[in-house]
Amino acid sequence: MDVLYSYDGSLPGFLCCVFDSYLYHETPADIQSAGALEPTLFSVRQVTTDEDHARRVQTKLSALSPLAWELTWKGFLTCADRRELMLYTFIRALLREGPSLLRRLTADEILPLYKAVQHLESEAHLLKGFVRFSDLGGVLTGEIQPKNRVLPLLRPHFCARCGPEPFLLYDRTHREALLSQGGKWCITPLEDFTMAAPDETEARFRRLWKRFYDTIAIEARYNPKTRRTHMPMRYWGTMTEFQDEDFFTPAPQTPGGAGPGPAAPGGIPAPGTPTKSGRSGPGSAP
Repeated sequence: MDVLYSYDGSLPGFLCCVFDSYLYHETPADIQSAGALEPTLFSVRQVTTDEDHARRVQTKLSALSPLAWELTWKGFLTCADRRELMLYTFIRALLREGPSLLRRLTADEILPLYKAVQHLESEAHLLKGFVRFSDLGGVLTGEIQPKNRVLPLLRPHFCARCGPEPFLLYDRTHREALLSQGGKWCITPLEDFTMAAPDETEARFRRLWKRFYDTIAIEARYNPKTRRTHMPMRYWGTMTEFQDEDFFTPAPQTPGGAGPGPAAPGGIPAPGTPTKSGRSGPGSAP
């Protein structure tokens, strides 16, 4: 009988789907997050997340090959269509054939996953250079709008670069934020976030950066096609140098002379120490 697995949308939840498929000796026709469940004629099995079951699947994959587990958790962060079924197909083939599958990158069971992970890693690499932070009340704050869930891949880079300095990086697409302060970090869901207007000093620095960008351009070598190749237009919406005048307008001054400080987004606790597994937000990588 065809069955559709419904889970909580987390990586441990997906691993429990793999566990249950072997437990009940069935191959799901599809695996979908309960929050995005599509109408179906299949019977639906609600898969409960069990950390022990998830850990057993992770341990098995890691024992077969560290690369197998890396492809799994990175694949879960991708924007690939029907990513759960793609990952499930890969895991079943891996358990059936063993690590030799990883040497056949053109195999149907691994090629889609390999391409999806390459896209994820490429986007994360580009964003290391395309992220623009603003100093808002002593907190470096930036926004991105990626296709993939890149925050777990960006975390080591920006935590190392910023050190103990507090920063917040918000993912508009997936509505989650990376927060770091004093060497502690977390990736947490954040449904709504609006960046505060800059004060006079920050507005001045934004204008200086845009002026620098415009000044170093060589008019005789202007090539918009090449620029779009190296700096795709879909990233421009969060980059300082491409913003309109409102982005450079400072917040109104209060009677006391100081502009209103940007309040912390509501409902966000101070970053805490990550869990032992390193998953501080849904789908975060270890």
